[in-house]
Amino acid sequence: MSAVLPNIAFAVIFFGLVGLFVRNIRRIIRNIKLGTAVSRSDQPKKRWLHMAKIALGQSKMVRKPISGLLHVVVYIGFVVINIELLEIVVDGFLGTHRIFALYLGAAYNVLIFTFEVFALLVLVSVFFFWTRRNVVRIKRFWKSEMSGWPKLDADIILYAEVVLMGLFLTMNAADFWLQTNDAVYPTVGSYPISQFLLPIFDGMETSQVIAIERTAWWLHITGILLFLNYLYYSKHLHILLAFPNTYFAKLTPQGKLPNMASVTDEVKLMLDPNADPYANPNGDNPPNTFGAADVTDLNWVQLMNAYSCTECGRCTAVCPANLTGKKLSPRKIMMDTRDRLTEVGQSINKGVAINDNVLHENYVTREELWACTSCNACVEACPIAIDPLSIIMDMRRYLVMEQSAAPTELNNMMTNVENNGAPWPFNQQDRIAWREEINT
Repeated sequence: MSAVLPNIAFAVIFFGLVGLFVRNIRRIIRNIKLGTAVSRSDQPKKRWLHMAKIALGQSKMVRKPISGLLHVVVYIGFVVINIELLEIVVDGFLGTHRIFALYLGAAYNVLIFTFEVFALLVLVSVFFFWTRRNVVRIKRFWKSEMSGWPKLDADIILYAEVVLMGLFLTMNAADFWLQTNDAVYPTVGSYPISQFLLPIFDGMETSQVIAIERTAWWLHITGILLFLNYLYYSKHLHILLAFPNTYFAKLTPQGKLPNMASVTDEVKLMLDPNADPYANPNGDNPPNTFGAADVTDLNWVQLMNAYSCTECGRCTAVCPANLTGKKLSPRKIMMDTRDRLTEVGQSINKGVAINDNVLHENYVTREELWACTSCNACVEACPIAIDPLSIIMDMRRYLVMEQSAAPTELNNMMTNVENNGAPWPFNQQDRIAWREEINT
């Protein structure tokens, strides 16, 4: 019975933590579905290519060559080293040790060699990223919205990756020592990096090294499963959502702003001389609001954008409004949307009424919304095709169409357009008057 206790313990930990992860993912999907419907099923071939190029190929990341290349290293390392996770899971359930070596032969040596090289490259990359954030203190990482939890979250991720890679190399080093001393384990694998850790075990008893190897093994797999659940609370959720986010991204030209269907139908009704003036242009499903006051007024793609945000700040770094000292930060817009959506989701989890907070008042200020020039720089800069501008425009529409809360200058312009057919406060008959003034 005692021989199978580790297998039972592994199964309990594995299914418990994976079950918790599935529950969290289902909650995220539920929260995303709180958004309004929008169709993004057109042009599937183009969408697959878009996802392959941006999410899989990291094409936008490498626009900043040094940090982009290191991010690619971490990304590939994450994928490659998780292949090794499959072996750990199989060994955990069956009670075996490095079972893939029995079936892969010499290829197993290549795999372990590759895993270790990428583990070292990940450690180097993480050190570089930590230095940029905490020593060089790159400006976009120290904006006001990055204080508190966002900054701590970014550091926790880096520390976790160091710990996980360290445990992986320690486990391999102890395993290699046990292969070459007393032949406790069969001689398999190639250890180009962890072999330099062997002096750590000099003078130790075999039982002590076995304990270190087993402890590192357990901590490594448990740490990965815990990190998987940490994604629910972290900006690192983008490692999962970047793929659907780029697939469902807007494919129309960046400068094209979509019309509101409800308003379009209303205008068409007004222009149709044969239409019933008392008809409801939206049928039996009139819109709750024009524009977006809260997260439930946004569409589900916009809510997925919010969960996908990496908080890298590339959008804010190129925002002309932010660069000229205005309060607008596209990154903050996405973070505020996610925070409000999380708040709504927590109320649903607890079975209590959603509070009276709204996105456009309690999170995003009018000053931020009207500072946007709608230049699309933030959309173009985002490495995973997030669209902060669409959220800004929908909240602006709410302010104008529901609250008549546009700035005075904009209200004057719209009044002039309505009365004079132009943005200027001149009668249509006087438009050519300037020519006569010049001639005189």
